[in-house]
Amino acid sequence: MSTPNPSAAIVIRPHGGQAFYEAKFRHQGRQIKRRIGPAWVDLDPETGEWRPRRGRLGDGFCDERRAHVAAAEIVARYVTEADDQERVQRERRTNGVSFREVAHAYLRWLEEIKGAKPSTLADYRYLLAEPGVPKKRGKGVIAGHVMAALGDLPAAKITTREVEELLSGIAATGVSARTVNRHRATVSAIFNYGTRESTFNLPTNPAKAADKRREPHPGALAYYQVEEVEALARAMADGRHRTAREHAVSDAVREAQRAEDHQDAEMVRVSAYAGLRLGELLALRWRDIDFARQVITVGRAMSAGIETSTKSGRMRRVPLTDQAAAALDHVSRRSDYVGPDERVFCNVLGRTLDHWALRRRYRRAQKAAGLRPLRWHDLRHTYGSLLAAHGVDLVTIQAVMGHSALATTGRYLHARPASDQAAAFTRAFEPAPSEPGSATPAKA
Repeated sequence: MSTPNPSAAIVIRPHGGQAFYEAKFRHQGRQIKRRIGPAWVDLDPETGEWRPRRGRLGDGFCDERRAHVAAAEIVARYVTEADDQERVQRERRTNGVSFREVAHAYLRWLEEIKGAKPSTLADYRYLLAEPGVPKKRGKGVIAGHVMAALGDLPAAKITTREVEELLSGIAATGVSARTVNRHRATVSAIFNYGTRESTFNLPTNPAKAADKRREPHPGALAYYQVEEVEALARAMADGRHRTAREHAVSDAVREAQRAEDHQDAEMVRVSAYAGLRLGELLALRWRDIDFARQVITVGRAMSAGIETSTKSGRMRRVPLTDQAAAALDHVSRRSDYVGPDERVFCNVLGRTLDHWALRRRYRRAQKAAGLRPLRWHDLRHTYGSLLAAHGVDLVTIQAVMGHSALATTGRYLHARPASDQAAAFTRAFEPAPSEPGSATPAKA
């Protein structure tokens, strides 16, 4: 049999020259007070007591009857919430914190303590979203595999078998082994945090023993040749990615489209001939470009719409090639947004470009030019691969591309012609020239 809700008394209290109804009641030995709303009353100057105001009840005000109804609702809501909190605390004492609580604490730790980039946080929040949440872009809802399987379970009691069942369920949807392993890594990171954090004090990390899926060995990096970069840039500049509907606009709108198309083309060239990431291009300002010294200073990047540091967290200087300089020079000839603090690549209002819309235009231009459907990031791979193909050493490429590890840069060696390597290897095995006075090796 449920315990009836406590009854509330209503009182009138003045505040800031206005009278308010207030509900007072007791719950579990505690005195609770909650404001209801402005009271439709006047103060009697003779008796000093509140009396009902004449006339029609004003909007947002309460008379005594409405105040009693609102007080009963406040009591019911308070008791329900208090009971829910008590139930959660009781379950927590019995079972410990849920996986969901540990996951949310981990996300806060990533953001507030570790300072994770906005795009990184967005990826984690997507993987840890509740099932059924609408996607921000596109149709449909988020599957929310992790929270659906583990969210309500006591974190300390989750087993490796349950983690394996989660991963098997994700794999059964047909996603890649890499995607399954991303989920595994996320769950493992949450448990690692929970085992270190004294608030949770989890005993073990059950995801650590869960099997990783075998991922196919990454093949050679895909990249464009210079002729393909130029074909893509011409397709964007000519507006060949535009639909017939987009062309059927007023002269003013068409002029703005042409400016956008030419800017897109030069962005493609700068990405391929300077190796900047898309986020770095979007954050680039005119003060970062020194045409006289032929250098671009890269110290910022856009991450999920927020300006932050580069991926490595370090500033780097990139040699400004003639090809990239020509592209930037063309952009600098526009009539506005060319001040030192203005963005090099921006929309018609001088603001940060929408990278999703830019990617769409890029894919359409690829199709219009009949090119391989490479990602925008592959323009950066084009830069590194062409440098390696023309004999630039890996340490130099690492520095200008901002790689933290030389192993990352080593991926570009595939672009170096095997004949060049064979010639260098042959020279390594040639006998050293005989020094004066040394014996001539006997022939076999």
